[in-house]
Amino acid sequence: MNDFDLERPEHAYMFGFLQADGHLHQGPGNKGRLSVELSARDAPLLEEFQRLCPYNSSIRYRTRSTNFAAEHTSVVWTVCAREFRETLQSLGLPPGRKSDTIAPPTAPHSERDYLRGLVDADGSLGRTGRDLPFISLTTKSDAVVAYFLAYAERLTGQRRILNRNARDDIYNICITREDAVTITSDLYHPGCLALPRKLAAAQAVTTWVRPAGVRRNNRRSWTDEETELLLATADPAEAAVLLNRTVQSCQMRRWRVQGPKKARVRFPRPLA
Repeated sequence: MNDFDLERPEHAYMFGFLQADGHLHQGPGNKGRLSVELSARDAPLLEEFQRLCPYNSSIRYRTRSTNFAAEHTSVVWTVCAREFRETLQSLGLPPGRKSDTIAPPTAPHSERDYLRGLVDADGSLGRTGRDLPFISLTTKSDAVVAYFLAYAERLTGQRRILNRNARDDIYNICITREDAVTITSDLYHPGCLALPRKLAAAQAVTTWVRPAGVRRNNRRSWTDEETELLLATADPAEAAVLLNRTVQSCQMRRWRVQGPKKARVRFPRPLA
């Protein structure tokens, strides 16, 4: 299908959203369907998807009882066109359960718009109860995590290492403060396609200013090269000078890499 181009911002966003919140059902023969079900308040987004899709599609509403409400009204967008489904599969939207198998498209695409689609579907942003801005994304996909963290590092200069949640076996990416403002400003650029409520939340993030008197956290991530130099330098005070770090920072890094037994080194206090 030549009319679906991931280099177009709205198509890249739509594909990211479908990867996270869409369902591609395989039927017998050539039968099947793509569907997205959202809360009725998000109907304007599915209406926009219907406009962007070059094939016939339908939108319907349904009301049912859920664990959270006696009556919950949702809106469902459905596309049955085989050509559309085949195009989405070729770009990286697998049929059936897909939470841990999705990956960023290998075809040329608009990166920030694709990521915004993922965040709108499976992420969150806004301000915490302590009025700190944040942006987050929950996923089971190793490829999506690596992609998002690489994007965040290019924008903020901060390298982040993330492990799966031990309870749910999923990744919870959460970025706060100035870095959240930087990333949100890039993702939710003027005129972009997005859920209206996420656009309002993005506005709350991007207008945040650090309160006067609140100290900035200047923590730097450790690179592999810095860690190797630290472990190869016998004198911890010398390592701190070479790496432009505090001895306390070097001590903690050595402890994390080598463990408490090997890393139990007494770092001398710097002379006054």
